[in-house]
Amino acid sequence: MKEIGLFFGSTSDNTKMASEFMKGYLENEDFKVEIFDIGDIDSSKLLEFDNIIIGCPTWNIGELQDDWDSVFPDYEKLDFNGKKGAFFGCGDQMGYPDNFLDAVGILAKKFRKNGGSLIGLYPTDEYEFQESVCQEDGMLLGLGLDYDNEDEEFCEGQMIMWLEDIMEDFNN
Repeated sequence: MKEIGLFFGSTSDNTKMASEFMKGYLENEDFKVEIFDIGDIDSSKLLEFDNIIIGCPTWNIGELQDDWDSVFPDYEKLDFNGKKGAFFGCGDQMGYPDNFLDAVGILAKKFRKNGGSLIGLYPTDEYEFQESVCQEDGMLLGLGLDYDNEDEEFCEGQMIMWLEDIMEDFNN
């Protein structure tokens, strides 16, 4: 049974709700998932897992959520060699079209720069935004959940498709 560490920060509880949905779904698929609120732990806890899911909403104008912002100085020093990481975040593509999912991009790029393997890239064609630090070569560096403009069922469908993809990568 593969173990996954799922780390999230949440202010409005959307990212927490998504994290709990993902944990339940993955455990039904025979994965062991430990879930952590990044505001309650030391960032070095990420290194205890080879398979990592990170959730962070984008706040204000392209910024990390407060808990992630607090741990980022330590996070950016971590060595992620040998780690697989899948990223997701909540954002508002209509209200903030010039920085949709920037927080995911900030965290994912640092993870990759520090030796980690990114999995779970997601196509941009389901979204309507202008720019994002999270976008590279027509793909997002992770899953974007827009609870502001989409209903919960739509977001759950996106999560299921994304989780099915990353489960294969975690198993290889």
